[in-house]
Amino acid sequence: MNLDQKLVDAAIAQMDRRWPGREYGGAAAVYLDDGEILTSVALDNLNAGVTLCHETGAICQAYTLNRRITASVCVCRIPGRDGVVVLAPCGICQERLALWGPDVQVGVHDHTDPAGWRARTLREVNPFYWGSDFTDDGNWPTPELHYE
Repeated sequence: MNLDQKLVDAAIAQMDRRWPGREYGGAAAVYLDDGEILTSVALDNLNAGVTLCHETGAICQAYTLNRRITASVCVCRIPGRDGVVVLAPCGICQERLALWGPDVQVGVHDHTDPAGWRARTLREVNPFYWGSDFTDDGNWPTPELHYE
């Protein structure tokens, strides 16, 4: 499944359920290979060092189910701003999503696009992925290599 507005809407709906109204909020949604959608949110801890990215719960759930993620999107509502922002995955979440290869699509903010976001593959977001140095051919590591 490719990243589309349905996945973005699922993340927004999850954010609105967890953080209704105009307060700060965020959430993520991922597509599994059969089109199923998983959503998750970050933890609100007083100690910021123990929080997790919004994507983490859905990524862990997919991994627990032994399912392949094909697309991921993270959304954020910032008080005082109109609309919702699509956030590119941080480096840690890029690493987590790398389990499923360089063709996983992720949402990135794009103010030139009418939707405000654009889909990019992990390879496009991170063309110099360090994990490629651990393969014999210089390509992205296979899921099997990650599991060793």
